[in-house]
Amino acid sequence: MFKSSIYICLIILLFTSYLASAQQSIRLNKNWEFLKQDLGGIWEAVRPVGVGNPEAVPLWQNVNLPHCVNAEDAVDPDVNYYQGPAWYRTQLSIANPHPNGRTLLHFEGAGQKTEVYVYTTKVATHVGGYDEWTADITEAVEAFKKTDAFKKQFKGKVPVSIRTDNSRDLEMIPSDLSDFNVYGGIYRYLNLVYVPALSVDKMFVKAAVDSLGKTGTVTVTARFYNPSKVGNADLNFKLLDPNGKVVFKAGKRLTSLSGDLEISSIAIKKPVLWTTEKPVQYTLTYEVISSGGNFKSEEKVGFRNINFVEKGPFKLNGKRLLLRGTHRHEDHAGLGAAMTEDLIRKEMVMMKDMGVNFIRLGHYQQSRIVLNLCDSLGILVWEEIPWCRGGLGGDVYKNQARTMLKNMIEQHYNHPSIIIWGLGNENDWPGDFPEFDKEKIRTFMKELNDTSHKLDPSRYTAIRRCDFCSDIVDVYSPSIWAGWYRGAYTDYKQVSIDEFKKVKRFLHVEWGGDSHALRHSENPDKALSKIKTGGSADERAGDASLYGGAARISKDGDWSESYITNLIDWHLKEQETMPWLSGTAYWPFKDFSTPVRPDNPVPYMNQKGVVERDLTKKEAYYVFQSYWTNKPMVHIYGHTWPIRWGDAGEEKMVKVYSNCSEAEIFLNGKSFGTKKRNSQDYPAAGLRWNLPFVNGGNVVKVVAKNGNEIVTDEIKFIYQTEKWGKPSTMELKKVSEVGGIATLEVKLFDDKGVQCLDAVNWINFGLTGDGKLIDNLGTSSGSRKVQAYNGRAIISADLKSGKSVVSVKSDGLPTVFVNL
Repeated sequence: MFKSSIYICLIILLFTSYLASAQQSIRLNKNWEFLKQDLGGIWEAVRPVGVGNPEAVPLWQNVNLPHCVNAEDAVDPDVNYYQGPAWYRTQLSIANPHPNGRTLLHFEGAGQKTEVYVYTTKVATHVGGYDEWTADITEAVEAFKKTDAFKKQFKGKVPVSIRTDNSRDLEMIPSDLSDFNVYGGIYRYLNLVYVPALSVDKMFVKAAVDSLGKTGTVTVTARFYNPSKVGNADLNFKLLDPNGKVVFKAGKRLTSLSGDLEISSIAIKKPVLWTTEKPVQYTLTYEVISSGGNFKSEEKVGFRNINFVEKGPFKLNGKRLLLRGTHRHEDHAGLGAAMTEDLIRKEMVMMKDMGVNFIRLGHYQQSRIVLNLCDSLGILVWEEIPWCRGGLGGDVYKNQARTMLKNMIEQHYNHPSIIIWGLGNENDWPGDFPEFDKEKIRTFMKELNDTSHKLDPSRYTAIRRCDFCSDIVDVYSPSIWAGWYRGAYTDYKQVSIDEFKKVKRFLHVEWGGDSHALRHSENPDKALSKIKTGGSADERAGDASLYGGAARISKDGDWSESYITNLIDWHLKEQETMPWLSGTAYWPFKDFSTPVRPDNPVPYMNQKGVVERDLTKKEAYYVFQSYWTNKPMVHIYGHTWPIRWGDAGEEKMVKVYSNCSEAEIFLNGKSFGTKKRNSQDYPAAGLRWNLPFVNGGNVVKVVAKNGNEIVTDEIKFIYQTEKWGKPSTMELKKVSEVGGIATLEVKLFDDKGVQCLDAVNWINFGLTGDGKLIDNLGTSSGSRKVQAYNGRAIISADLKSGKSVVSVKSDGLPTVFVNL
């Protein structure tokens, strides 16, 4: 198993090299002002303002970048999230060190339409929220420096104003029918970049190797940024192996600097191969020397051979590799899309620690930070453009899709982790236009497929859930949601076999189901008895709704962590017996916000993640670890289940998830035997015991062994035998306080004072006073409106050194209060 210490070393190396190559790049994180509305015009952002005068309105707030317009309102239970214009402004000290150099603003991503101004001059516009782009501000800065305002009003600084706009627009992708928020803001890093008059725009470096790993080739192609029309240059470059040894060195005189220039083709004997266990990379360093100055940078590449076998599995470097995958949305509690580099790194390492070797980035081009981490951690990638739902628009719509496909491929061309370019998602979902023409969608899909292969013949193309286009792309994923939107999870294998037979190359991305974190069940599979089995297990229009339609677990199930761990357990044990399977990707790794699910237990949240929106692990995380990792681990189900229930003397099942060969269980200090792990012994791979809990407190401990290695786990809980009726009262208490942050818990009781452990009432928290609820996080314990989990709900409040009253309201029950 890939060790955490190796992760850290690779990550340090990765980002050190990034900084070295971008030494003239400065992240513009601080000293920004933000306005969540439109202006009457750019003059309102830069005109002189007297304190107390009308020009001081509207009021701006101080923020740091990256920043998302919808950091909180995306999950506010009482409003639709804001979709409209917003403004950012700052003042920059600009001093380009290169004679006749260019000054650029490099956007790593801003949503969804962006305009850039230097003082009152518009210098750039961009459409699309996910690809990188630059605004050349050189001339506008020089012109502004000649004005009186530069010296007098702005004291030698340059005012930069940026308008972002995520307004609803049918002629843009992604569709607002999509099951994720179309965020606004400068939600990825923005950089001030100084380059000489001649610089490299793109350096395409392709490392290819045969399946046996005997012969490798590195092909180098350069594209220059040359607005000053520099006539010629010298390019010196060298290729370093993963240990830093120079394996090739050359120089080249360039007398033409336009278009894409073929620089070199380098043959490497027996290159060190990039794998998911040892993702080693080579480094191409280069320097461009011209009359405009010198430009230095580097690119990383990896040698690997990929093969999706027709009617068969996936092979990496000639050997079968079962793709064990998940998905990622750019979304986080309290931040929306504005995740920092450190937070992204933490998330990606958590995925790798869970055993992931594959990820589908849904449903748009993601940050260069994410791709760099996939390269260094050993996670293969399906990355796609945001042609998602709604149908097919007109020329403006199609041109955006074309541009974003080209940008995605060119900007992420060098990453060894990428194996698939995704062309669309759920393109069989109509709704944005009066016309829904399958043949027109097929025609455009063919165009995108041809474009992808022309820009990058070395990688595969794929789409998910558009059966009438399944023959166009190289790899296809149908919609199979066995045990959630249709059927029972025991249908999974047969449905997969049926779908596998229909296409040339089959890869199953998106499976799983929702779980309300902290909710557990003594009988999680109860709803399966209502479900029709043996069908397609396909998600259909309306299935995501909690209302009407055929019986399905997504509507009729209990949304417990108990159920979803059973579903995942079944899928993973079946995948071990499918030798023809290329792989799967669970949807998704982390809960994320969505405008189309206002009625979920946490409103506006897709709760299918194996971790919550703040990266708190759910029980499901450990099920994956038990199948997908080698480092010994053990986890007793129920760490967040404080009270179990049943009859006196009844034996209750305890499940243990572990990758160890055997485990011994102890209840209240007494051993109840050792069991051997067998992945096909469902559930919990045979590591399950029926134990006689005592009324009141219980302690369960497990000792798991893998050879001489021993790992342990322990949980404590109450066992309740008292039966309860309908909830009639609530009790609200402060259960802890640390650093001025109080945690409050509400419990629901029947008329006899017995806690109602299966209550799912809606809970509404409120606060009056000096403090503030810590809410709008989109988590089970960070939402002021939330469904109860096992007759309770939790929230925290920042007391702000004052006094407050917290209330809890639930329909049909007396409202309760607590003084803080």
